[in-house]
Amino acid sequence: MNASATTLYPFVPSGPDLTLALRFFESLGFTKQWEHDGLAGLRFGGAYFMLQDIHVPVWQEYQMITFEVDDLDAYWAKLDALDLPGNFAGVKAKAPTDYPWGREVHLIDPAGVCWHVRQAGA
Repeated sequence: MNASATTLYPFVPSGPDLTLALRFFESLGFTKQWEHDGLAGLRFGGAYFMLQDIHVPVWQEYQMITFEVDDLDAYWAKLDALDLPGNFAGVKAKAPTDYPWGREVHLIDPAGVCWHVRQAGA
């Protein structure tokens, strides 16, 4: 019998401030499912990851994560209205852009991790 993977749950570094990182991801639409010993499970629809209370800048500046949303332009409108770069130090946000591989929003979170938010089905 062969087994197959059903889901991938990456560990993502929080950077120097877990509480700040939790607030940032809540702004993106993620809900904290649980928190224990410096680890928190966060979910936004079908997207799930574990936020780890760890600060390793060399790891963070090279890590990239991708998740998809069903309406990228509507999601961007919500994020843009929140002025994430103005409310979270170090955060950067790039409006929806068409690339050869699909349409994406790019976000740099407070830890320096780059998030690619894609239009689902693209």
